[in-house]
Amino acid sequence: MNKLQISDHLILLAGVFFMVTPVALTFLTSTHDAITVYKEGVQFLPGGKFLENYEKVLFEAGGFTKEVDGFVMLKNSMILGFGFAIGKIVISMLAAYAIVYFRFPMATLCFWVIFATLLLPLEVRILPSYEIVQSLGMVNTYSGLIVPLIASATGTFFFRQFFMSVPDELLEAARIDGAGPWKFFKDILVPLSKTMIAAIFIIMFVFGWNQYLWPTLITTDESLFTLVRGIKQILQVWVGAQIPDFNEAMALAILAIIPPVLVVVIFQSWFVKGLVESDK
Repeated sequence: MNKLQISDHLILLAGVFFMVTPVALTFLTSTHDAITVYKEGVQFLPGGKFLENYEKVLFEAGGFTKEVDGFVMLKNSMILGFGFAIGKIVISMLAAYAIVYFRFPMATLCFWVIFATLLLPLEVRILPSYEIVQSLGMVNTYSGLIVPLIASATGTFFFRQFFMSVPDELLEAARIDGAGPWKFFKDILVPLSKTMIAAIFIIMFVFGWNQYLWPTLITTDESLFTLVRGIKQILQVWVGAQIPDFNEAMALAILAIIPPVLVVVIFQSWFVKGLVESDK
């Protein structure tokens, strides 16, 4: 191993250290009691409250209504993450398919109009979005959490570029075999797009899982709270002897990290292939 390789590995190790250290300290702190954390701050050694703290945040009902636990919030986050990912993939694939293969007038202009919506993030359009959702009676519903945000310019862009790289010979062969537009899409494009679908799924799942502003605005019913929102909520209402339960908030944060990490680990090989693969 030469000096350049050693320096590359040192840089990578330093990056891993800076990324992993906060997570490790959060986990170690979550195994202590609230008084220890309040007095001494972040802990560098494991404590003896691991099972107690995690069991409490998962299964003990809390909040203002005393009816919501961490398991319910975990379920809501799962629904939001999968709803975002699946909805955005379906909408993006259909939009990209229409733009690339239907060859209608001003298709390119339509694509750039869609792409330009990247300049209008949720924070910019949050008031009109909320007004529409409220007028449709979708406040405090899963559909209100998911449907207004499933259109994705990023997903449309990636799938458009992917479909444009598919050889035209496949389309001609499908036409000769009598395949219509839907059959060509379902039997040829979707199987070819598996790696791209996996890559977009990871991106959109993590995006949906980490949503805080939109769920905070749309949901006032605690039974629809997500883990990301629950971290702050648990800190506000689950207190003992006027000491904030930082240990339980950190335990909930660790629980919020696990599903996205698992998704990335499981689909990481497909994620890389979806972003760099060019052979069809």
